[in-house]
Amino acid sequence: MGLRLFKQMPLLSIALLVFASSAYAQLQSPAGVHVDAKGVLRMQRAADPSGQLMRQRVQQAKTSLAPELNRPSPLRKISLNRLEAVVDQAVEANAGLTAEMLNLAGLTEIRYVFFYPESGDIVLAGPAEGFVEDLTGRVVGTSTGRATLRLEDLVVALRAYAPNTKGVNFVGVSIDPTQEGLQRMQQFLSAAGTTATPDDTQRIVLGLQQSLGLQTVTIAGISPQTHFAQVLVEADYRMKLIGIGLEQPPVRIPSYTENSRPGGSSRNALKRWFFTPNYETVKVTEDGLAMELVGQGVKLIGENEMVTADGGRQQANQTDRASFLFTSTFTKKYDELADRSPVYGQLRSLINLLIVSAYIHEQDYYSQADFDLGIFNDEQRYAVETYQAPETVETAVNAVWKGSRLLTPIGGGVSIKAKEALSPERIQQDEDGSLAKTQKDVTLEKLAPGQWWWD
Repeated sequence: MGLRLFKQMPLLSIALLVFASSAYAQLQSPAGVHVDAKGVLRMQRAADPSGQLMRQRVQQAKTSLAPELNRPSPLRKISLNRLEAVVDQAVEANAGLTAEMLNLAGLTEIRYVFFYPESGDIVLAGPAEGFVEDLTGRVVGTSTGRATLRLEDLVVALRAYAPNTKGVNFVGVSIDPTQEGLQRMQQFLSAAGTTATPDDTQRIVLGLQQSLGLQTVTIAGISPQTHFAQVLVEADYRMKLIGIGLEQPPVRIPSYTENSRPGGSSRNALKRWFFTPNYETVKVTEDGLAMELVGQGVKLIGENEMVTADGGRQQANQTDRASFLFTSTFTKKYDELADRSPVYGQLRSLINLLIVSAYIHEQDYYSQADFDLGIFNDEQRYAVETYQAPETVETAVNAVWKGSRLLTPIGGGVSIKAKEALSPERIQQDEDGSLAKTQKDVTLEKLAPGQWWWD
């Protein structure tokens, strides 16, 4: 039994997503996600059609933040050791953490890791600016609108490669239909008949949603009860909404549905799209005291599977032009998209954090610095596992009239193997000495007691 069931023209082509909002209207307003008490992930949107509410928030933030924190910096530095010390002191005093601690002094990206053996400081560095919470609760820069890094995400990444551990092999998320759901879908398609008209569209859409049911969220390598995990799921969630034409991205990315053609793929193919790291290289100095991430950080790749009559899945070797066009364009436009849709900037930052943490672990900076992460590695004292874990998401269906092909469920997720980014074939030596110079130009001698970041 296959999925090509409509034989008359014009015929219905249906794109299925393994999870999403049940609403079909395209998402264009500020958006985020919410996980309810049952673990079901749902979209949340904020109404600000003119942008006036956000402009007011930005203006308030610019007047309330300290001038040195609000000033954009091309290279802001953070000492992990000193940051841990002030966080420990604040927790011990029951004083609460400041906004600059929680938002890592406005860092929007990590580009460098430096180690200074003489002081034991492990330093992260990258661009930074003032910050403000947007209408969906995401913290973004006041100048560029890019998402800022969060202390809790840094802590999750550091724990994944904590001292005296082997470190995780894989961090990721996968959102997939159940075998029972796929089997019910096949049964529904078989019973739906061999003809259809536009009047049948809504019936078919609802039938497919009901037969597939809730889809399963699987999170590996980190606690699912973290903000880190929620960002991974949201980025994957919304990428697939874009893919089937249910979310309009702020940059031009033709959807898979838009690119698909009648007869363009096998009738029972299961489309799967994955986010993975995408670095041209990792540059390091000869002495191993500095590392630089080079490249845009994220790429989207696709693969195909076949759905069997009993809902099973088998690897397929077919190439789908529409899928390739969608994933390659998404990758090409990723930088532009991340600048305008903060969740993708957050995803890139999470990948950076994992690679940086893996590098610190691999270079054994911890023993050299006599630094065991302290409170950052103590969930009892600094809790980051405080979120409702996303467990399931709803099926979404987008239906268009195009030829006689049924576009099948889309799965996939995020796959981050940080240690692979540090493999010998991806390491580039600092032959011209520019990275070593950047590291040596950073001075720590003038830092005041308790100061953990500087420009």
